[in-house]
Amino acid sequence: MHRSRLSTFVIDCKVDDLDAATEFWSRALGRPVLPPEADSPTYRELRTQEGEAMLLVQKVSHPSRIHLDIEADDLEAEVKRLEALGAKRVEFIKRWWVMEAPTGHRFCVVRPQRGPLEGRANEWGGEGA
Repeated sequence: MHRSRLSTFVIDCKVDDLDAATEFWSRALGRPVLPPEADSPTYRELRTQEGEAMLLVQKVSHPSRIHLDIEADDLEAEVKRLEALGAKRVEFIKRWWVMEAPTGHRFCVVRPQRGPLEGRANEWGGEGA
């Protein structure tokens, strides 16, 4: 018998500046950057909560790739916040926005998928939050 579980989301970034890519994802997801490990110059780790999957940002030479959804109780406010961080709107589909991060990754901003967000999500106050 063996066991397995989701361990890590690796956000592969085809960029010159790994720290800038990491800063975007840190701020977009509300997760602080952990100190880099000396023996892993192409990786940065974002802090996650106990029981959550690990989040890694990795500098790669192949095209950037991963897909994730950010759920929000106010889509337009969240899209504007992410645009202020450098993301771009790509397309509105049905009830969500497809966005593109400055790192080239596509992601979606969706309505709450796992119940109410109150008390279970980052709270963003004003401009530049």
